[in-house]
Amino acid sequence: MKQAANSAYDMLHHGFHWKLPRRFNIADVCCTRWAGETPEATAVLYEHENGQSQRCSYGELQTLANRLSHALQRLGVARGDRVAIVMPQRIETAVAHIAIYQLGAVAMPLSMLFGPDALAYRLQHSEARLALVDESAIGNLLAARAECPSLQTIVAVGAAQGQGDADWATLLAREPASFTALATHADEAAVLIYTSGTTGPPKGALIPHRALIGNLSGFVCSQNWFPQRGDVFWSPADWAWTGGLMDALLPTLYFGHPIVAYQGRFAPDKAFELMARHGVTNTFLFPTALKAMMKAVPAPRERYPLKLRAIMSAGEAVGDAVFDYCQSKLGVTVNEMFGQTEINYVVGNCGQYVDTTGTAHEAWPARPGSMGRPYPGHRIAVIDDEGSECPRGTPGDVAVHRRDVHGQPDPIFFLGYWKNNDATRAKFTGDPDDSWCRTGDTAVMDEDGYLWYQGRSDDVFKAAGYRIGPSEIENCLVKHPAVANAAVVPKPDAERGAVVKAYVVLAAGHEGTPQLVEALQQHVRGKLAPYEYPKEIEFIDALPMTTTGKVQRKLLRLQEEQRAAALGSG
Repeated sequence: MKQAANSAYDMLHHGFHWKLPRRFNIADVCCTRWAGETPEATAVLYEHENGQSQRCSYGELQTLANRLSHALQRLGVARGDRVAIVMPQRIETAVAHIAIYQLGAVAMPLSMLFGPDALAYRLQHSEARLALVDESAIGNLLAARAECPSLQTIVAVGAAQGQGDADWATLLAREPASFTALATHADEAAVLIYTSGTTGPPKGALIPHRALIGNLSGFVCSQNWFPQRGDVFWSPADWAWTGGLMDALLPTLYFGHPIVAYQGRFAPDKAFELMARHGVTNTFLFPTALKAMMKAVPAPRERYPLKLRAIMSAGEAVGDAVFDYCQSKLGVTVNEMFGQTEINYVVGNCGQYVDTTGTAHEAWPARPGSMGRPYPGHRIAVIDDEGSECPRGTPGDVAVHRRDVHGQPDPIFFLGYWKNNDATRAKFTGDPDDSWCRTGDTAVMDEDGYLWYQGRSDDVFKAAGYRIGPSEIENCLVKHPAVANAAVVPKPDAERGAVVKAYVVLAAGHEGTPQLVEALQQHVRGKLAPYEYPKEIEFIDALPMTTTGKVQRKLLRLQEEQRAAALGSG
């Protein structure tokens, strides 16, 4: 079986060649062609948490996008201009992306959760010319506007209409339904996404149209050979982030299938109910979401008629507790994926592939705890500080080469950081045309080419001389029935440099007692190495999270450093 899986992997990986046209536009492949071939097919199934729902076909999506492209032109948006989209999952968000791409402008999705300061920095730094915003963020956007001299127009959408400079419905009503799209180059900028680093202000990663092509091999594989007849996609991932935009919305539209857009807060029961009602077959769920679903609904198939055939997960290590839950309770082996905004969808697992005759075969099965193997089209290695490949089994920085296994350029790469050439150069090691791009994530590659995540380079720490990766300890803690979630960070210690500390969110019905602390320590000590058990445990109501569902260990680590400094000065 192992040999057969390796043969399938080798065939897919080494037989894969990129087909990159010189001119390429995301709007054309994600909407225009389907509006011509299958105009009545469903593009977006929209649902609001208040019960409102709406269906949008590919033909309707294209017509709305054409009207918006004309409106944006009339408002002065030109090729290369940045246009902010500050909206959740809704039909207008999809329309905005298609309209901006076919106009040759650059879409800049911003999270509706951003406060005025976060919005002001990104709008000012990007010199965005126009912003599209709905009721979820209009107040914060208006509060930020004074610091954004380049922002000429705010177009209000939905319930926010009447609060901006122009209203969506009024603008679109007066524009023609046809539009001649620009013939953009594949290397031309399409998206600007700001990503938070470990130091300094957020950096704007400029993504070209061709990057969508670079995403597709990973998307197809991680979704167990998407699309298949009747496939419907949904993910709670915010479309303002790479995980929602490039891992859900755009690839689903590329293949002409329906995507569910849910405007509302994530809740485990609602997620299951939504997937059951819409017949969702494929999904992307963060490990934090899966953990919440596992705790809240232990036996989902007894309550919901689910049609799930593939689950992709990324952002954090899934861990074998969640892995086992997906297999035994959902009947799906979760495919972990690894990537980042700058070079997305490069490593992961694949449950099956379908050959040219339509026959399904086992691809490379997921190994619990592993990030997976390089997806077809990407050359991946674990490298050291000098840029040399590490021996198998040795931790190092996960890196992606500019050229694939055949020596051809990999289309996945970002163009660079907006107005930050130094940061762009620092991301690469080697000759500009023949270089490795560092991810900043530490992993080990085994003899079979599977990668095993150790943590962010800044999350890995040493305690008493041992190198500690937080994810393994966190996964062990989550297996305990009293733990809903956990984050592990170093606590400064005068004798040992640092000790392992765990921040624990309790599951419902449990109390943070000294007895529970001891029980959790014994739980970890009995399963991992003696030096890995948390010497200290602090119970916390909620872990600090990014809007993309990643635990912000950095904030907890800084808190520990500040506490230690305060004690030292006292």
